[in-house]
Amino acid sequence: MRRAVCPGSFDPITNGHLDIIARASKLYDVVHVAVMINQSKKGLFTVEERIELIREVTADFGNVEVESFHGLLVDFCKQRDIPAIVKGLRAVSDFDYELQMAQMNNGLTGVETLFVPTNPTYSFLSSSLVKEVAPRGGDVSHQVPPTGQPPLTPRQARK
Repeated sequence: MRRAVCPGSFDPITNGHLDIIARASKLYDVVHVAVMINQSKKGLFTVEERIELIREVTADFGNVEVESFHGLLVDFCKQRDIPAIVKGLRAVSDFDYELQMAQMNNGLTGVETLFVPTNPTYSFLSSSLVKEVAPRGGDVSHQVPPTGQPPLTPRQARK
């Protein structure tokens, strides 16, 4: 069984994230979406809310499992026998950082990293940008997947 992981904070999940997860789900039998727990950062959404949102927007894929993790991603992979990490690249600057991380991960445990170029439609998009625009009244509804949840409002973004 071919397995991979798509890691991130997903705070909030964007259409760019969803595009990479969807593309990975066509390449692998099972795609684990690993929601990073960072105790030093105050998230917009709780980890539980992020997991639920991701489960909702990936439900139709049929082969996506969503869970949280803390610590090293390679330990998450080792515990679940996942040999590959799938990462989206928006720009050359992403590649510079991600290549170093991929080489470290491979050196630690032999886990491979597959780089997927971002769909040009989402090349500028990041969770940080969404969190910056939403509190100022900007409409980010076309940058995040539609869910059963209400759209991100300025009040939510300030929490």
